[in-house]
Amino acid sequence: MDGRAVLVVALFGVLAVVAGGFVTQLVFRFVDGRRDHEQLPAAPESTVETPEPVSGKAAGGVEQAGSILRGGAWIGALERLAIFAGLVANWPEAIAIVLAVKGLGRYPELRSGEKSAVAERFIIGTFVSVLWACGCAGLAVWLRG
Repeated sequence: MDGRAVLVVALFGVLAVVAGGFVTQLVFRFVDGRRDHEQLPAAPESTVETPEPVSGKAAGGVEQAGSILRGGAWIGALERLAIFAGLVANWPEAIAIVLAVKGLGRYPELRSGEKSAVAERFIIGTFVSVLWACGCAGLAVWLRG
């Protein structure tokens, strides 16, 4: 590999890992914002005041579920790194291995059934993270030539 190819792979690798966290957080905010909008009751015609959701988030939101799925940002970064490296190395089986390890590791939290938002956060975060890493890897391979 020449110097240009190494630089392209390195830059897209950093983009996959670092920017993927920001993209995932934006999606979570969007999902929570949509849920807030859907769950807020319509203003009644009487003068009864409706209390505001705590800190602008609906109770049981995807963001609140993050407290149950501790370490999600670090796990997501490692997930994106492993998937990116696997795809750039022309080993797409890495995706299956990463998702299997992640699913088995999170199984107790997902199985507890305390809140459906926990499973929702896991699925949304995983999809966004994997798609971002795959996109970055695809661009890196394409530009690498």
